Amino acid sequence: MAKTANDAFDQFNKNLIPSKSERDKASSHRQTIYDKLNTEFGLHRMFQSGSFKHGTGISGHSDVDYFASLKSDRPSSSDTILDSVRTKLQARFPSTNVHVSRPAVVLEFGQGYERVEIISAYTQGSINEAKDVKFKIPSVVPGDWLESTPEAHLTYVNGSDLKAPNGSTKNLTRLIKAWKYYCNVPISSFYLEMRAASYMRTQESYVPWWDIYLLLKRLDDNQLAAMNDPTGNTGRIYACSTTHKAEEALSKLSTALIRAEKAKDYLKGGYTEEAFAEWDKLFGGKFPAFY
Repeated sequence: MAKTANDAFDQFNKNLIPSKSERDKASSHRQTIYDKLNTEFGLHRMFQSGSFKHGTGISGHSDVDYFASLKSDRPSSSDTILDSVRTKLQARFPSTNVHVSRPAVVLEFGQGYERVEIISAYTQGSINEAKDVKFKIPSVVPGDWLESTPEAHLTYVNGSDLKAPNGSTKNLTRLIKAWKYYCNVPISSFYLEMRAASYMRTQESYVPWWDIYLLLKRLDDNQLAAMNDPTGNTGRIYACSTTHKAEEALSKLSTALIRAEKAKDYLKGGYTEEAFAEWDKLFGGKFPAFY
């Protein structure tokens, strides 16, 4: 419970951060997965990426992501390596649900409470290059490949967080991801993270209830259009993998913007309790209560 908007958002953001035990549990299977992939395909390296690595994960929802830089030859179709990795890992973990969810192979340990995503990656160029080495990874489109520079994206997010006031890039990213997870919005977490990081690079101050409204408005204004990779290393970054998911995401985005705008206007008008009620709707009933 909280009495002011700022206190409520501070409390909410702290609640969103995964605990150390949560991170440790999800990471505990790394060595076994590494050993199996190294035996079957050969590995240059396997490194953590995604929300946990970026410090933007959501407790109970974000997966631990690993890029597995494979030594085997890259097949013409990404379906081939996804099926092969899934089969090999299923054999190693026969009681675990192992399935393909592009661009990754997902392992659901602990009845799904400990999710690990393995992204099969093939280096483009020398593996001894600097941290922004490019990879080819499976696309969301069956059979296709796309370019990815995960370490360059980590540098971009961290740089935005350093430039923005009081580490607010990661705070805002967690808020927009909380909306995604708590309201079941079929939109890419990576897309939201890059949009939030890009947005915060232009801001000189940070007020969470104001900036979540402005970020939602920006997403609605551009109708979740694909964005250029802000690092300049790869191509376009897409919000949704299918037209159907895009339509659903846009509908939920419109509703979210209405709620964020109502909350903003209520707060500015002195109606704090009403503002809290709208934020609670915005975040799927997870926002701190007003007292």
